[in-house]
Amino acid sequence: MPANSLDLRQFIRDVPDFPKPGILFRDITPLLAAPRAFRQCIQVLADHHRPLGVEAIVAAEARGFIFAAPLALELDAPFVPVRKPGKLPFPTHTHRYELEYGSDTLEMHIDGVAPGQRVLVVDDLLATGGTVEACCQLLAKGGAEVVGCAFAVELLALEGARRLGNRPVFSVIQFP
Repeated sequence: MPANSLDLRQFIRDVPDFPKPGILFRDITPLLAAPRAFRQCIQVLADHHRPLGVEAIVAAEARGFIFAAPLALELDAPFVPVRKPGKLPFPTHTHRYELEYGSDTLEMHIDGVAPGQRVLVVDDLLATGGTVEACCQLLAKGGAEVVGCAFAVELLALEGARRLGNRPVFSVIQFP
């Protein structure tokens, strides 16, 4: 990092007992509200992943979109949205996955990625890794190669990277 770089951890706000008692929520909105910090976060992500030859950026709605879109521009790669059922207008690949409290489903246009395409999966925060793992499974249906999973923030104690198996994981900011 250059000498004039910011400590990006200062731009993550702790919100106790949200969304329920006992949870310490790591809020990214102060980072988004500080253009210099947000730009630095995107630049760190881009610099780390540029050597991988990323051919597409994939992210699930909604907060993942916030980081994926500018990163796609920076890496000169297409941005491919992954959404909840019924939100995409073209035929889709669908992946249903289990959560701690039930199940969910994600969809991606069938032409979102090409077989063999080198894809980076992006999200705002890595906690348990369930959503990003589901994105990776969805990408497998399209034949893409996941070259990495990128996050602005990672909560190390929740061991989400473990759930992502041997896929490379990179996070700009880490909390124990």
